[in-house]
Amino acid sequence: MTIPSLETIYDTLLAVPGMHDTVKIDLKIPRKTVLLLTEVITLGMEQKSESGKNPFRISKESEEELNIIIADSLEKAGLTTLSSKLKELSI
Repeated sequence: MTIPSLETIYDTLLAVPGMHDTVKIDLKIPRKTVLLLTEVITLGMEQKSESGKNPFRISKESEEELNIIIADSLEKAGLTTLSSKLKELSI
């Protein structure tokens, strides 16, 4: 399947009624998984659609929501400082 076709499919799925409904997810995962998950989400948001690796575009609204999820997850796991220090090392 081509990237434009996948973009159309993702856009259609995200427009389905009910996709904006709030869902409560209760995760009990190790801190290392929280750190890994937040990094994977961040890296996924950084990929550009033009690169051919990312078949969908993330809206500003969705990007803001994902950033809130990342921040909340790191805070709840007590990893905010560690995560920021790791990012400083990788720059």
